[in-house]
Amino acid sequence: MKRDDLNQHLSQISTMWTVLRQAHAGTGAEATAAQQLLLERYGGAVHRYLTRALGDVHAADDLLQEFALSLVRGSFRGADPERKRFRFYVKTVLFHMVSRHGRKQRVKPLAADSSDLANLAAPVDDDRDFDESWREQLLARAWEGLNRSQPLFHEVLRLRVQHPKMESAEMAEELGHRLGKSLTADGVRQTLHRAREKFANLLVDEVAETLEDVTIERLQEELADLNLLDYCKPAMSRRKAAGTQ
Repeated sequence: MKRDDLNQHLSQISTMWTVLRQAHAGTGAEATAAQQLLLERYGGAVHRYLTRALGDVHAADDLLQEFALSLVRGSFRGADPERKRFRFYVKTVLFHMVSRHGRKQRVKPLAADSSDLANLAAPVDDDRDFDESWREQLLARAWEGLNRSQPLFHEVLRLRVQHPKMESAEMAEELGHRLGKSLTADGVRQTLHRAREKFANLLVDEVAETLEDVTIERLQEELADLNLLDYCKPAMSRRKAAGTQ
């Protein structure tokens, strides 16, 4: 597969920008499904960030509901993917929501149907709390995907993460007890290698879905920005190699 063909394949992945447009431009059922998908995928990241930013879980609950209501009412319909990545856009919206929350007695809240939400300037400060929340959400979704598609891979990789110094023979014994079947040390090593590959591919796909017109270069840049590239270097190397053949 040539690099141009690989980038074309990546661009066909349904991005969150596509889903956001569907949330506002689709039919009633389509729009509702898209809104639910956005909240299901990124509601956890939004709530974690709001809780950290506000230091108040109840206030975070309220602002998450405000975020969801704004999404349902179409406040983000004017968002332009040419201006920023999906992560940057959500981060900017939340930054301004938190700012308004802090001065809500002095500043009139934006109307739910206001186009201002779609045209907000990026925050001056680089808020790493949001990036960390976003990163945690992507990792969590990759773990969920691994559990759904390959439960054995999930068990083996989780055990390695929980006990990084455990010998393969010990892992085989522990997993044998958990799964009710006999495993060998060699089998565990092979499964662990395949599990890492599968997890990395799932994580790369999760990140790719947050980019518009995704290419290998943009994907690598986003992974690096989120400190996820180390997890995905082998997967990215394979994709790059496939793009040069």
